[in-house]
Amino acid sequence: MSIVNYDDKSRTIFLCLLTLLIFCSAGASVARSQILAPRSDTQSWNDLQFTMPLNKEIDLILLGTLRIGRNVTHPVDERVGVNFRFNVGKYLTLTPGYLYIRMQPVAGRNDKEHRLTFAATPRIPCKRFTLTDRNQFERRIRSPQVDATRYRNRLQIEVPFKPKNSKWVFFASDEVFYDWSVDDWVRNRFQIGLRKTFSKKLAVDFYYLRQSDRRSRPGDLNVIGTVFRLSR
Repeated sequence: MSIVNYDDKSRTIFLCLLTLLIFCSAGASVARSQILAPRSDTQSWNDLQFTMPLNKEIDLILLGTLRIGRNVTHPVDERVGVNFRFNVGKYLTLTPGYLYIRMQPVAGRNDKEHRLTFAATPRIPCKRFTLTDRNQFERRIRSPQVDATRYRNRLQIEVPFKPKNSKWVFFASDEVFYDWSVDDWVRNRFQIGLRKTFSKKLAVDFYYLRQSDRRSRPGDLNVIGTVFRLSR
């Protein structure tokens, strides 16, 4: 009859479990490091807007977006949506809308979002420039992240000019974001660019945008973008 040393056996089992736990933790850390996006990125944003007037006061706007990131090497954000723009007099527009968003900030990660928006934008025309102040509220229904509600305020100036009889508009804006899910001002976007009107049905924006964000990853962005504005 053999005698079993239960202290040695228990010690062996404990060491095996500890080794297994260390390997599992290391594997999880590697997986997290692969999915976690970097803090900053360089991207190209490309937007298409198609406006169809429904009557004198209401426009239907169809939206499409493709954003290329990871240092402009991979698609990282695709969006489709619709807005209704209500012109309330000469100096105010109200814009409810919806966006469906899919994001792949890093390989192996796929985020989805349904976004409901409402914006009120007063417009102040002056002799040489136009000032707008967009106030936008967003309800963000997200997966796998938690849902969130956000407020955005964008102050923008537009200055038209006509070099060589062609119609151009210089614009610059600054936009701040407040997120109620964290009770904080989380993001700032500064933008500067030019809009070229080619015809009554086509205008194109060319711009540079700098984003600073303390919470998102990637949050700090350098962006070169275009917006193609088509109308019927």
